[in-house]
Amino acid sequence: MKPKVTIGVCVKNCEDYVGEAIESILDQDFPHELMEVIFVDDGSEDRTPQILFDYASKIDMETKIFQAKWQGLGPARNLILKNAEGDYLIWVDADEILTESYVRKQVEFMSENPKVGITAGVTKTVPKNIILNLELIPGIISHMNYGKPKNFIWKTEKMPGAGGSTYRVEALKQVGGFDEGLKGAGEDQEVAKRVTAAGWQIRLNNAQFYEFHGGMAAFKDVWRKYFWYGYGCQKIYWQNKTLFSFPRMSPLAGLFAGVFYSLIAYRLLRDKKVFFLPVHYGFKMTAWMLGFIKGQIEA
Repeated sequence: MKPKVTIGVCVKNCEDYVGEAIESILDQDFPHELMEVIFVDDGSEDRTPQILFDYASKIDMETKIFQAKWQGLGPARNLILKNAEGDYLIWVDADEILTESYVRKQVEFMSENPKVGITAGVTKTVPKNIILNLELIPGIISHMNYGKPKNFIWKTEKMPGAGGSTYRVEALKQVGGFDEGLKGAGEDQEVAKRVTAAGWQIRLNNAQFYEFHGGMAAFKDVWRKYFWYGYGCQKIYWQNKTLFSFPRMSPLAGLFAGVFYSLIAYRLLRDKKVFFLPVHYGFKMTAWMLGFIKGQIEA
């Protein structure tokens, strides 16, 4: 029976948490005979490959595992796309956990909205992790206020990341898949831009999942993530300057965004911890900016 859904999982050095992501795939209430899972290990140097092969015998759905020396996210995602047999491709990052109805709700939404090329659910907050929740809250607020991805402050279109998103395979293949020249970050933003340019819509849905951002629990984790992201985005910025505004990624703009989001978040959540958002935003935008500058110097 041809699978309806392909679950794509790109991994590298994530032995501490990839098992939980796989378990959440196994727990899905969508018929498993209509699902397949494709893993791409992109040059792990820890036990991640062994964990994948250990789980392969337990997964009651079609499973494919590819191993490669480091090639980057663009090529890794295209390897999954090339081998996907499903009509929909749901990307699950190694540090994400799906709620049990997630796949079913993605399929229902895409089936009911044939003009949608990309959709995504909403992340859930995590108890007792202030830093991670500060990272998640702005996205949750934006999700609650728009039926399509937008920046809540600037009201501009915001391309969704791949993790937790569902892509219509037809739309991805129509635009030629991911840019394999983008090996660091931004490959999902770039392809989403081309998908919309091809006439497909991007819409959000209310299915929920957990996103742990690689175990983000301290400011050093925030710094590491955004320094890497800024460094990885320097190439895509010069390739397509419409994907993000450089001034809006500055530390000053980050402080402004944090103040705005904290006021909205407190009104909705009534949690005083949200007033740390200006510090969080300013800090992560400083990391992004320095990473971006380093990327420019080394380019």
